[in-house]
Amino acid sequence: MIPTIFALATVPGRAGVAVVRVSGPASGDALAALTGKPLPKPRMATLVRLRDPKTKEALDDALVLRFTAPRSFTGEDVVELHLHGGRAVVAGVVEALSALPGLRVAEPGEFTRRAFENGKLDLTEAEAVADLVDAETSAQRRQALRQMEGALGKLYDGWRERLTRSLAHIEADIDFPDEDLPSGVSDAARPVLDALAAEIDAHLDDRGRGERLREGLHIAIVGAPNAGKSSLLNALARREAAIVSARAGTTRDVIEVHLDLGGYPLVLADTAGLREAAADEVEEEGIRRALDRAARADVKVAVFDATALPALDPATVALLDKDTVVVLNKTDVVAAAVPMVGGWEAVAVSARTGAGLPELERRLTAFTADRLAGSGAPALTRARHRSALGECRDALRRALTAHLPELMAEDVRLASRALGRITGRVDVEDLLDVIFRDFCIGK
Repeated sequence: MIPTIFALATVPGRAGVAVVRVSGPASGDALAALTGKPLPKPRMATLVRLRDPKTKEALDDALVLRFTAPRSFTGEDVVELHLHGGRAVVAGVVEALSALPGLRVAEPGEFTRRAFENGKLDLTEAEAVADLVDAETSAQRRQALRQMEGALGKLYDGWRERLTRSLAHIEADIDFPDEDLPSGVSDAARPVLDALAAEIDAHLDDRGRGERLREGLHIAIVGAPNAGKSSLLNALARREAAIVSARAGTTRDVIEVHLDLGGYPLVLADTAGLREAAADEVEEEGIRRALDRAARADVKVAVFDATALPALDPATVALLDKDTVVVLNKTDVVAAAVPMVGGWEAVAVSARTGAGLPELERRLTAFTADRLAGSGAPALTRARHRSALGECRDALRRALTAHLPELMAEDVRLASRALGRITGRVDVEDLLDVIFRDFCIGK
């Protein structure tokens, strides 16, 4: 018999409301044991007093909801207990549920796994549940909602359906060679396979926008010592995240701050000042890390000191390219109108007074939106999606060059199975534990 599971479905700790979810065939019996009353009507919120079934001690006055299979999140009979969010209340209800026969605490991600196994979600939708819970910006929320509504799964299922139809043409040539079929039946599949391979190529060639949106676009602040990089980081973060000192070379390591800018997630990194002659081996290592972070960043913010003009730091100038926002700092000391730095238009700011920061934020938002903008198609959001799509595309390319229909059919089957692994249609047992443990903990 399938065990009935339960767990706290909201964040642990003190809160106004806490929700305990119970899923499985004994969920209704568990609710009856806690209330001592007949079960409420399905999908109707009911206020009841919960009591410990053994001691009859009152635990809480709770709002309860009952969902009958298959019309529930997991596809099973489900009960939700909406409790007052005190630690003692939650602990008392959990302890009472633990003592009931046939119930056990849910493993991490087990509710979402049961939803997948009961056909309520595919794997991409299950992953989106975790993304939605973790979303910190409006852009992340929109991407997670779109995936949770099935946009990505529908795209891949549509591709798989096209492969199935093509495979039927190819296998007709193999299985019925002596039948009165039109000549070259399998050849009709080639344009379909070629077009699909091109679509997958375009889908993969997205600069990783889905993954970047999930994890945050990386921005590195670079510049000479004492150019005001740490002050700029603090100004953008609206808090004292980095130590600021008049002494050059204060920052020795990379300091990261996560920001929500225009609805997009950013990981802003302050780095050590760039100069040829480091004061010691610690600063030398800091400079090496700064250059490495600049090389890996999606966008660089190159900071120059307005008080040092017309001299420009050559190490920072060498990093300027199309992925750089040039900033001229300390313009409260030396005014600069629409400055040009090293041939690039700069944003004049004062990290100390805040002047010019709105324009810098606007420029960074524009850079971010450009890098995360898509064609309208749903974005793939995980490395496993990208890997499986690469396998599918490679199999299609092999199928198009196959000289025998048997070989062509085998490669089309491999391509179809690769797509099926993304949504969970085939070959997923080895993926389930990882996906539901790592991506859907506690859901």
